[in-house]
Amino acid sequence: MSNAERLYKIERMIRQRGHVSLRTLLDELEVSRATLKRDLEYLRSRLGAPIVYDRELNGYRLEEAARGARHELPGLWFDERELYSLLAAHQLLASLDEDGTLSRHLQPLLDRVREMIGGAEDKTLMQRVRIVAAARRAVPARHFERVAEALLERRRLHLRYLTRTRGEVGERDVSPQRLVHYRNTWYLDAWCHRADGLRRFALDAMEQAALLDQPAFELPLERVQAEMDAGYGIYAGGTRRWATVVFAAQAAAWVGREVWHPQQQGRWLDDGRYELQLPYTDDTELVMDLMRHGADAEVLAPPELRTKVAERLRAAAAVYAASPASDSTASAAASGSTT
Repeated sequence: MSNAERLYKIERMIRQRGHVSLRTLLDELEVSRATLKRDLEYLRSRLGAPIVYDRELNGYRLEEAARGARHELPGLWFDERELYSLLAAHQLLASLDEDGTLSRHLQPLLDRVREMIGGAEDKTLMQRVRIVAAARRAVPARHFERVAEALLERRRLHLRYLTRTRGEVGERDVSPQRLVHYRNTWYLDAWCHRADGLRRFALDAMEQAALLDQPAFELPLERVQAEMDAGYGIYAGGTRRWATVVFAAQAAAWVGREVWHPQQQGRWLDDGRYELQLPYTDDTELVMDLMRHGADAEVLAPPELRTKVAERLRAAAAVYAASPASDSTASAAASGSTT
C-alpha cells in the first residue's frame, strides 16, 4: 500500500466507523506504530484533517464540529500523467497573464493549484519539477480573454487576422467552437463566416478581436473533431491520406514510444526498425518532423510524400555544404583537431 492510499484509508476508516482504536489501525494498515503516528500527524498538520484522540473511546475520531462537514484530502499524489497535467496547467495559466489583465481571474485558481501541489509554504515540488515551454508564442492577454469570453458565451467574434503563409491581413467574423493548445501555442477552431467553413486560427496572429452581439453558429463537437483532428499536426482540412514511414533502429528506440497521432498504427520489424502508419491532411508539419530524423526516417508511402521529404533533405544538405560552418568543420577534421 502506498503512502497516499494509507492516508486516505485512515481517514475513511475513522469517518465510516465513528472511531478507530490504535490497535485496529495498526492491524489493518500493517505498519509500525511510528509510521502510523507520523501519518496521523501529517493528516492533522499538513492536510487539515480534524482527527483527535478520544481517551474515553480509546480511539481516534473526527472533531464534533467537523462531522457534519465533509473534509476532503487534497490531491497531492499523482501518477506521471496527472503530475505533468497539473504542473502544465499551472504554468500555462501563469503564462497567460502577460500584461496583468487576467490576474483577477487567474490568481484564485493559481493559488488553489499551488495548494494542491504542496501548499504555499512548501515549494519543493515546483522547484524540482520543470516544464520547458520551448518556442512558445506569447498571446496578448486581451485577445485570450475575448476569445474565451466568446467561446463560453457562445457569441461571434470579429477578427483582424494575419495569414502568415500569404503575409496578408484580413478581417472576418467567426463562431468559436473550441480552444486548442498545441506545442506551446493557442489556437481557436471556429466556423469562418467569410469562408463558410471550419478554420483554425492562431491566437498570436490575431491583431484585433472584438466580441459581437450575434450568437455563434453552433456545430456538433463530433463534427469539429472529425474535420479538425483528422490528420497529423495542427494543420487541418484537405483530403485525408496515410503515411507509412520506417525508422532505423537508432531512431526507433524513441519513435516506438511516441504518439504522433491517436489513430496511428505501429509495429516493430524483425531487424529492429519501427514502421509507423499515421493519417495526415496537410503534409507541412509532417515533412518538418520527418526531416528531424534525416536518413533514419524512410518514407514508403505515399510517393508524393517520399519525394517531398527527399527533396527537402537534399536542399538542406546543399545549404549546409555551402555554409562557412561546414568548411571549418571539414578543415578541422582534415587537420585532426577536436573541440
